[in-house]
Amino acid sequence: MGVPPLGRPVRGSKTGRPIMAALDLLGRRSCLRILWELRTGAALTFRALQDAAMTNPSLLNTRLKELREAGLVEHLGEGYQLTASGGELLAALQPLSDWAQRWARSAARTAGEA
Repeated sequence: MGVPPLGRPVRGSKTGRPIMAALDLLGRRSCLRILWELRTGAALTFRALQDAAMTNPSLLNTRLKELREAGLVEHLGEGYQLTASGGELLAALQPLSDWAQRWARSAARTAGEA
């Protein structure tokens, strides 16, 4: 599949705008989970990342290739870790995570009232 091409149609978009290409990449199975598991900055070996992300080796290989091509993940001698751009992405997603926590609390309160 590879990295979604900018300026060309991607899943869910006929325009290929950068945000749509990014959402295409991030929406792929296990992609966000892999990034999440690398969030601490500590390098993880392939096997450790496979265990942490609870995925199979074939899918992990594919996603790591895509994330490396996108410049979000790199492989150093110790294992895989986020690049500076990957860290920026996780920081950019933090407000969405904060919103999701508030939304979940609100939904739980609403469910308790029903």
